[in-house]
Amino acid sequence: MPNQGKNVLLASPRGYCAGVDRAVETVEKALEKYGAPVYVRKEIVHNKYVVETLEQRGVIFVDETDEVPEGSHLVFSAHGVSPAVRESAAQRNLLTLDASCPLVTKVHNEAKRFARDGYHILLVGHEGHEEVEGTAGEAPEVTHLVDGIDGVKRLPDFPEDQKLVWLSQTTLSVDETMEIVNVLHERYPNLENPPSDDICYATQNRQAAVKEIAPRCDLVIVVGSQNSSNSKRLVEVALDAGAGAAHLVDYPSQIDDAWLDGVTTIGVTSGASVPDILVREVLDYLAERGYADVEQVTTTVETITFALPRDLRVPKR
Repeated sequence: MPNQGKNVLLASPRGYCAGVDRAVETVEKALEKYGAPVYVRKEIVHNKYVVETLEQRGVIFVDETDEVPEGSHLVFSAHGVSPAVRESAAQRNLLTLDASCPLVTKVHNEAKRFARDGYHILLVGHEGHEEVEGTAGEAPEVTHLVDGIDGVKRLPDFPEDQKLVWLSQTTLSVDETMEIVNVLHERYPNLENPPSDDICYATQNRQAAVKEIAPRCDLVIVVGSQNSSNSKRLVEVALDAGAGAAHLVDYPSQIDDAWLDGVTTIGVTSGASVPDILVREVLDYLAERGYADVEQVTTTVETITFALPRDLRVPKR
């Protein structure tokens, strides 16, 4: 039976970024080197499948350091932690491994430097997100969260001579962030920009790839978890770029066949914390329903890699 022109546009790049790859490998190598259990503060990355798979191998995820037995191995997640968390771990004599994404660490270092130089920091990000909590924790007295356009209205009136700079969570929508920043500049004409773009290369690349395919798609399926900021942004970007509909799913079982009614072209992508096996399962599911013609649309090729924490690196011979 002909597929009546049904096809899939597969966005590339998609899935694991260098920071996520490093974080997951950090936990895997820690298991190999130290044996189970290895503790991880918060989810190592925001993906249900990854977390459940690591739990099956003996990883124990905790919310805070006081849940970890003294002297145990503890991994800090890819989203970074505040100095207070590091201090708490040290007080419990925990053997820590830092899986923070180096791009998140870059924003932490910017926060420390600007605070030291007398700035107040306007941090664009989502309230309650672990990355935001970690960055704000570097300079809590001078950091002000800006969560959306409405967050601008809640900011104080600073003295005219107060030095101001904005920083951002690395996984935001590029377009939405710049919209907020433009409003911030209108309210605070002396507001300075960070020395480099805080939104990570992988977030930007995945959004650019979705923008490329969305206008051609009746439906875009984003593979990713509900607590993944960058995955949720991909749904928003797809809709803004002209997709007929867009949905976020962890597994193909969450796809509602009603979404496929009258649909010819489906776009598929995945967030930066999603292993490719989950995308392949979605593609198999769609192929069974007549969407076997898959065209990969590549907007850029990523070559960035990050080294593992020093304690886990294989010594050079």
